[in-house]
Amino acid sequence: MNTMTRTEPSFRESVDLMFNRAVALMDLAPGLEEKIRVCNATYTVRFGVRLRGGIQTFTGYRSVHSEHMEPVKGGIRYAMGVNQDEVEALAALMTYKCALVEAPFGGSKGGLRIDPLQYDEHELELITRRFAYELAKRDLIDPAQNVPAPDMGTGEREMAWIADQYARMNTTDINARACVTGKPLNAGGIAGRVEATGRGVQYALREFFRHEEDKAKAGLSGTLDGKRVIVQGLGNVGYHAAKFLQEEDGAIITGIIERDGALFNPKGIDVEAVRAWLVRHGGVAGFPDAAHTAEGGAVMEEDCDILIPAALEGVINLSNAERIKAPLIIEAANGPITAGADDVLRGRGTVIIPDMYANAGGVTVSYFEWVKNLSHIRFGRMQRRQEEARHELVVNELERISDALGKAWTLDPTFKEKYLRGAGELELVRSGLDDTMRSAYQSMREVWHGRDDVDDLRTAAYLVSIDKVASSYRAKGL
Repeated sequence: MNTMTRTEPSFRESVDLMFNRAVALMDLAPGLEEKIRVCNATYTVRFGVRLRGGIQTFTGYRSVHSEHMEPVKGGIRYAMGVNQDEVEALAALMTYKCALVEAPFGGSKGGLRIDPLQYDEHELELITRRFAYELAKRDLIDPAQNVPAPDMGTGEREMAWIADQYARMNTTDINARACVTGKPLNAGGIAGRVEATGRGVQYALREFFRHEEDKAKAGLSGTLDGKRVIVQGLGNVGYHAAKFLQEEDGAIITGIIERDGALFNPKGIDVEAVRAWLVRHGGVAGFPDAAHTAEGGAVMEEDCDILIPAALEGVINLSNAERIKAPLIIEAANGPITAGADDVLRGRGTVIIPDMYANAGGVTVSYFEWVKNLSHIRFGRMQRRQEEARHELVVNELERISDALGKAWTLDPTFKEKYLRGAGELELVRSGLDDTMRSAYQSMREVWHGRDDVDDLRTAAYLVSIDKVASSYRAKGL
């Protein structure tokens, strides 16, 4: 264990190591390489809030990694483990992630060192509003400069508080709602944002399974139907990814790992039932339809086809990488595989779909929400009924021809219903996300298969994204 501690890189070091591995294969000027790698600025704030008869002091961070495009974008997490190195590493990942999926943002990230479970809703609102005030007065929340989003420990509720706090401070800013994404629908949010990261994981896997050559590298074949999946973390991302893969693609969820241990059932586990149990009991222990073990990490090492780490960074490291059996790992969390473990897994032929691509669904739909807020109109509002009217003309003409032919054939009622329904906001968001995930995968895949010196998707992803960031800086004259 001591050897592991000495040789295991930190999360930030892992990001830098993976960055260095990619730029070694590129022809970048040393100065430009350094400019892309370093974090531009990190603001640390310590503020007091009067709670429970006294003043409690909290520490928060907002890091801006790259302003090659503005605004910069990245979530705010609430966790006791938040620190400057972690926030800066996450901000760097956001830069590369946005570039990879062609969202026009630089990279940023924020965090507050707090355990949200220790405070009631009113207390969390006071803390969140004060944090938002401290950031907004320094332009670290602003529709044109820095646009946060939810992350671990935060959600729609916190984003609504931040948006309202910004609006109170900027009463004449017509675009105030665009200062943050991941808001509830009634506060300027967008349909499909809550599920977006998990949905993106599903679309990423679907795209991977469209390519025989890629499946063969992982020793897999066929479709997602019947594939055995283990999910580590049943939070927002893991829950939605597992739910969609189970309900829509026929995957079998054999393992679910949570804070209080893990569930395992080779015949499959009902994700919706586990989620309901988790909400009601605060953990997975006692769930009746699967075997529970307190050693959650051991379930990650069980036989499966696809492993989805969807919670914390560094859960797959030098201490357990050798025992991971999954031939395909998709990183739904940020940085769940350390650089050391990545080397071990790649050496064994494990295919890893990297975090900067796999969990980009959240920032992609956040981009759509930001655009919606700036345009001040719901997607689909202008064209939906016109689409339906045009489709109805086609259906009516087909039915007229059918009548003329003596009902020789008729339209299937389900086809008619689906064809006549115009696309609303949710359908358009899902369509845009699907297109984004497909296009980004294609750009990685071209590098993965097109270059002899690239043998993994992570390096390919870094090469694609760094090249786009470098092009932006060159266009600025750097």
